[in-house]
Amino acid sequence: QVQLVESGGGLVQAGGSLRLSCAASERTFSTYPMGWFRQAPGKEREIVAAISVSGGSTSYADSVKGRFTISRDNAKNTVYLQMRSLKLEDTAVYYCATDPTWVRLVRAGTPGYWGQGTQVTVSS
Repeated sequence: QVQLVESGGGLVQAGGSLRLSCAASERTFSTYPMGWFRQAPGKEREIVAAISVSGGSTSYADSVKGRFTISRDNAKNTVYLQMRSLKLEDTAVYYCATDPTWVRLVRAGTPGYWGQGTQVTVSS
């Protein structure tokens, strides 16, 4: 069974940094674009960042541009989200996701595979 396993969430003060990791259980995902979504309490899930198969193309939500960086290591079937200058409004459950197509992952926001989520809490 395909699995995406996130790690690295936690509690951090505003202005601090965290790095999330997501490991895919199958080698196939090294050929898929990958992304990070988040869902804050009472809000809809939104895409945060996405990265192409090669890593040459990335996409970010306006709210995180310049603060978050997505990267991937295909040899390890792992995608990362480096988060800096964290704000209170970054508090959410963060989900790793992937899909064979960029359209479903990014434009439609309906990827076929999801991780279980990891909580990120930013405190003042």
